Amino acid sequence: MFKKILLAADGSEHSLRAAEKAIMIAQCHEEANVKVVYVVDGAASKEDVLHNWDSLGIAEKRKGKVNTILKKAEEVGISYELKFLRGEPGPTIVEYANLNHFDLVVIGSRGLNSLQEMILGSVSHKVAKRANCPVMIVK
Repeated sequence: MFKKILLAADGSEHSLRAAEKAIMIAQCHEEANVKVVYVVDGAASKEDVLHNWDSLGIAEKRKGKVNTILKKAEEVGISYELKFLRGEPGPTIVEYANLNHFDLVVIGSRGLNSLQEMILGSVSHKVAKRANCPVMIVK
């Protein structure tokens, strides 16, 4: 049913749990492909440049944050791709998902308190509201 799966990951515990669910779903269809996206926002990009003088070091650091997810996909033989995107996480994930016609978006929930969530809104909430396909939010 879900062949084209978008997994939004940032290396957090929530995204690791989301990855486990995305991999389980992908295992149900032998032609399934999981696109793992990591969104780099402006603040994180500036911090990376200040701490790493070479672009190769920055890329390796970012890949290291999702390396556990990639290893899990490889272990079970799931077809996957890793894509780095730039921008504000919520709108960037939504735009990418909608432009590429995914069957499912899997994203981890965020541990914001109710006041922060009311004022700011979580990335997962923004994605769930605006994506054109089903969205699974994993706690």
